[in-house]
Parts: sequence; structure tokens; C-alpha cells
Amino acid sequence: MMYSSSRVLAASAISVSSSNAEKDTKDLEASLNHLLHLHNHNSLSPRHRAEKAKNDAIMKAERVSELLVESVNGEVQDSFINQERIEYEIRTLASTITNFMKQTDQWFASTHALNTAVKIFI
Repeated sequence: MMYSSSRVLAASAISVSSSNAEKDTKDLEASLNHLLHLHNHNSLSPRHRAEKAKNDAIMKAERVSELLVESVNGEVQDSFINQERIEYEIRTLASTITNFMKQTDQWFASTHALNTAVKIFI
């Protein structure tokens, strides 16, 4: 009977050890799942930060571009207004010069006629 009781003891030890092995396997699997979850979470965090930083950089670059365009456009608009004023002044001066040329021609014709008349009387 010794042989059969040791066999029962061995069978119960195997069943206890297999129960422990299953428990250890489940604990190991749970630990691995937990580690995998932590790894995924930790690897997503830098991605999210990088994506947010990228989006912020894009928004700031767009704003800088808008400000530069506004600044340049303001200066271009001022230059355009100054150019229009200068062109207006040129047209006004050209008109004034034309009037002076007409007056000069009239004065020249009048003085020439007077000079001719004086020569006839002398």
C-alpha cells in the first residue's frame, strides 16, 4: 500500500503544481499584458506631444507668414499710393510746363512783332 499512497501523493503534488503553474502562467500573462499596455501608453505619449508640437509649429509659422505678408503689403500699398501721387504731380507739372511754353511762344511772337514794327518805323 505504500506504493499506492505515494502515488496518490505524487498525483496530488502534480495537480497542485499544475494548479500553481497555471496560476503562475496567468500571473505572467497578466504582467506581460500590463507591461505591453504601459509600453503602448508610454510610446503614444511622445507621439501625441510630437504631433501637438508639430501642429503648434505649423500654426505659428502660418501666423508669421500672415504678419510678414501684411507688413510687406502695407509697405507696397504705401509705395503704390506714393507712386500715384508722384504720377499726379508729373501730370500737373507737365500741364503747367505746356501752359508756360504757350505763354512763352505768345510772348516771343509779341516781342518779335513789336521788334519788327519798331524796325519799320526807324
